[in-house]
Amino acid sequence: MLIVLAKAKLGEGALEALAAPIAEMVAASHQEAGCIAYTFTTDVLDPSTLHIVEKWQDEAALAAHFATPHMAAFQAAIAEVDITILEAIKYHTDEGAPVM
Repeated sequence: MLIVLAKAKLGEGALEALAAPIAEMVAASHQEAGCIAYTFTTDVLDPSTLHIVEKWQDEAALAAHFATPHMAAFQAAIAEVDITILEAIKYHTDEGAPVM
């Protein structure tokens, strides 16, 4: 399994402008083969920070995700707003286990 963790800094009005593109990206990504989870959240302590958490079955599923039309549409949407990607890191992991 792959886990992708990304963080972005949002400029003025970026979250509002990206609300619909984010919703479309999440809905479309959830329909992809190999997508286990796909979530965007704002930081509770800093609403101008956006966190993205993705879980993918394998490298092939992640590669296919980057080739989708909804990824291209999302990339176009973020190019129109003030957003800075601070990090985007993928981790190879097992299936995990409950913490408690």
